[in-house]
Amino acid sequence: MPQENGILQSEVSQANIYGPHNQAATAEAAVAPPATSSSSSSPPSSSSAFCPVLPSRHIVERQPRMLNFRVEYRQRTVEVVVEEGSAVGEIKHILETELQVPISQMQLKGWKSGDVSDVTVLRSLHLPKNNSLYVLTPDIAPTASTSQNSVLQESLNQNFLLVISHREAQRDYNLNFPGSRTIQEMTLAASGISYPCHHLSVCRRSSPANNQEPTEECADVHMVSDSEGDDFEDASEFGVDESEMFGMGSSTGCRKAALMPENSENESDALLHFTAEFSTRYGECHPVFFIGTLEAASQEAFYGKARDRKLLAIYLHNDESVLSNVFCSQMMCADSIVAYLSQNFITWAWDVTKEANKARLLTICTRHFGSVVAQTIRTYKTDQFPLLLIVMGKRTSNEVLNVIQGNTTVDELMMRLMGAMEIFSAQQQEDIKDEDEREAREMVKREQDEAYQLSLEADRKKREAQEREQAEQLRLQQIQKEADDEKEAIRLSLEHALPPEPAEEGGEPISKLRIRTPSGEFLVRRFLGSTKLQVLFDFVASKGYPWDDFKLLTTFPRRNITQLDPASSLLEAKLFPQETLFLEAKE
Repeated sequence: MPQENGILQSEVSQANIYGPHNQAATAEAAVAPPATSSSSSSPPSSSSAFCPVLPSRHIVERQPRMLNFRVEYRQRTVEVVVEEGSAVGEIKHILETELQVPISQMQLKGWKSGDVSDVTVLRSLHLPKNNSLYVLTPDIAPTASTSQNSVLQESLNQNFLLVISHREAQRDYNLNFPGSRTIQEMTLAASGISYPCHHLSVCRRSSPANNQEPTEECADVHMVSDSEGDDFEDASEFGVDESEMFGMGSSTGCRKAALMPENSENESDALLHFTAEFSTRYGECHPVFFIGTLEAASQEAFYGKARDRKLLAIYLHNDESVLSNVFCSQMMCADSIVAYLSQNFITWAWDVTKEANKARLLTICTRHFGSVVAQTIRTYKTDQFPLLLIVMGKRTSNEVLNVIQGNTTVDELMMRLMGAMEIFSAQQQEDIKDEDEREAREMVKREQDEAYQLSLEADRKKREAQEREQAEQLRLQQIQKEADDEKEAIRLSLEHALPPEPAEEGGEPISKLRIRTPSGEFLVRRFLGSTKLQVLFDFVASKGYPWDDFKLLTTFPRRNITQLDPASSLLEAKLFPQETLFLEAKE
């Protein structure tokens, strides 16, 4: 939906939500005019507050940085959106049309740098994206309202800025309260204070002479309206404790219990105490504070898998700051902030109210983030606390993306958190991509290693099988060799035991035997007719044909000589005077 001045919300660059540290860079990037296609219309003038609503296809990605101004004038509120390159006078021209107030009688107040001229360029003021201003018209008398009740009802919904000057401390405090907030039994809207800004001063009020000593030892604070002289007798009616507002009080009975004990040796115990006391002060709806050391919180946020990593939010509390109570109750305990922190951040907290605790924090930060972060924290004054440090883990070191101070609003805080989250998401996507690629490489390497191991295992089994086969062959060869050696020994012993071969011409009968071996060779020898068959068998065995493996046969008629009685003679076996025999292996 277009706003009152015709500016589409989607046309406002989302790059301007990253906080003051990135706004300058965004503004520089926005100076270059956006490139448009030939069919698109010319870009709107940077000096105009009313930009034409272009179709979505004509909106280019890079646009001039826009600033939002909420301007209040009496009972009216006007929303103005202008480019950062516009001058202050252009805002007044828009307000002249909207409010029907001449520029010459208009005073535009609320600038953080003080009063500015109409020709001042907004970029030179280094403004945040969202700003609040108010218009004063001293020369124009307010018109009488037709209904006082309706005016009062509108005032109840307005925000009053109370500028309180602490005379003794010579300090000023700016407090924003709705018109419905009460001063004792009267609302701010009905109290008659100036809108939108009212100046007050605070000092100690001397007690009357007849007044008895109060039961509590708290200092009695007297607030005096610098504008109208109205007395505000107790600052606690504003919902802010006196000791929290001004950092003063004559006794500890006036102060709340410390969020963190001093000189606590165990960080986990100190954070448990912090969480319990924080819940007591501001309710159970608050961010989940990490219970443990800052190193453990960093490990939890930065060093898991890339998809599980988060930003680290370090909340630094200081009870001496006037902003602490409002920041905790209205910002840290807002449902949207609590949900966003719980989903996207690891939140770690510390109380720097005590100097000992602050020194310990600086030591911890120096150890984990370096001296630059510690020095940055050291430069912040008490009035700028509480602080919310947004830390992002990187490959080599941790980086502090943003330091959010206590003087902020819920919307601005959410925008700063979302800006940091956008930077983190871009980095996280790169980390996820790198991690996936690394895991893919490791998977391929793992598969290659497994395949290599399987190949080695197969080669090992094959080699072992070959070794077993060779060993078996060697064993069989050894057995065969031993058997052959044994046979050779038997053969030699039989050969030596054979009687000498008789001569052909002797007095005794001679038997001449021809024995054909399986190879076709013939063994020829003479034996005495009275020689036993055992001698014949030993002769054949001495030639390598033991009678246990071979049988000795006659040619015709066919007889198996080995079956005869070895003790019978050749004559009895009818192997005389000559005979041809042949050897045949037994089956």
